[in-house]
Amino acid sequence: MTGLTIDCHGHFTSEPPEFHEFRAAQTAYAEGRSTERPEEPFIPDETLRSIVESNQLRVQRERGSDLTILSPRASGMGHHLAEPSIAAQWARFSNETIRRICGLFPRNFVAGCQLPQTVAGDFGPSVAELERCAEAGFVVANVNPDPSGGFWSGPPLTDPSWDPLWNALVALDMPAMIHVSASCSPAVHTTGAHYLAADTAVFMQLVTGDLFERHPALRLIIPHGGGAAPYHWGRYRGLSDMLGKSPIAERIMSNVSFDTCVYHQPGIDLLFRVIDARNLLFGSELLGAVKGMD
Repeated sequence: MTGLTIDCHGHFTSEPPEFHEFRAAQTAYAEGRSTERPEEPFIPDETLRSIVESNQLRVQRERGSDLTILSPRASGMGHHLAEPSIAAQWARFSNETIRRICGLFPRNFVAGCQLPQTVAGDFGPSVAELERCAEAGFVVANVNPDPSGGFWSGPPLTDPSWDPLWNALVALDMPAMIHVSASCSPAVHTTGAHYLAADTAVFMQLVTGDLFERHPALRLIIPHGGGAAPYHWGRYRGLSDMLGKSPIAERIMSNVSFDTCVYHQPGIDLLFRVIDARNLLFGSELLGAVKGMD
């Protein structure tokens, strides 16, 4: 194989116990179950090195890819917690961990960041963290279209209230991967329902809205194969036509890519039959949601 194989979709899902203990203490404080605000733990470089060598780096080598865009665990972003200062602290701690890992393995990983979004929808802290991460060398930002965790209480991505974030991404020439966090609804499984439903919902928001007319240089990645969109491509083309919109290929797909993280070959084959190859990015969700032979 010639060229560089870049995996656009990787997560640090093998965090040490201190990482989870800190988040549990943060959550208890934010929810009023504790009066003590926790301090960030110190995790030595050697701990991070050992974990990544045994997990992400091992799998990367087994699969034969060269470079992975690594970001914090998506289900751990936890944007449903309402306290802005906790969200900012958690995002910065998570992103700094990713920055350190990429510094330990600069030939294998580049950094993607999470943002301190909250249900309240104030994008000031998110823009500040985005700019800080861009200066530190991060190349993509994970943007949660539903900070409520499955209840979809906020406006769609096409609403002008999102414009400060889109403006910042365009100014930094940085793409966004659209990625929800954990579901807070017992009726909606996080990885089996919420992730895929969100990908699909966002694509439909793009069909009905005018986001790229307002932000023509904005670039979005919809992961997990674009949700249901490729499988129901005819439905979305028909809906766009019924709404009096211009064709999807002209109005949306110049700004949108899907990744190949669908976990089986027939799904990848469908993507390549339906979606133009220029709109597809290799992504494996390393280390991902499920394990399978293919």
